[in-house]
Amino acid sequence: MLNNIQKLRDITGAGVMECKKSLEEASGDFNKAIAIIHKRGLVKAEKKSERITGAGILESYIHNERAGVMLDLRCETDFVAKNPAFKELARNLSMQIVAMNPANIEDLLQQEYIKDESLTVENFIKQTIAKFGENIRVERFCRYEI
Repeated sequence: MLNNIQKLRDITGAGVMECKKSLEEASGDFNKAIAIIHKRGLVKAEKKSERITGAGILESYIHNERAGVMLDLRCETDFVAKNPAFKELARNLSMQIVAMNPANIEDLLQQEYIKDESLTVENFIKQTIAKFGENIRVERFCRYEI
């Protein structure tokens, strides 16, 4: 079971106790445990959605010197803003915006995530919220294309 807990942690980013509880609730079924963690994570993310996001980063991305984006991605603390996983989220969202050209933030959030079509961009962000335990939101973005 200890090996499954570590494997579950690696896949989901959830804490040790969360992984253990999910495996127990799923009676050892690994795939059910993943689903349980994702469901709980989305619920936790919804609860955090009203919290103030006073920190964050600006991410820029240029694709083939023809299209580019500047993204303002917010979180609650500088600790999360400096985290490599948060920076990776900003990079992935910037690539999404360049590739899919959303009209606005609402349009972006409803799009299928280009790296995992089983997720919307909104649910992809919510997974990251569940990992960090902080609210994260796209404040604004600007896309340019030649």
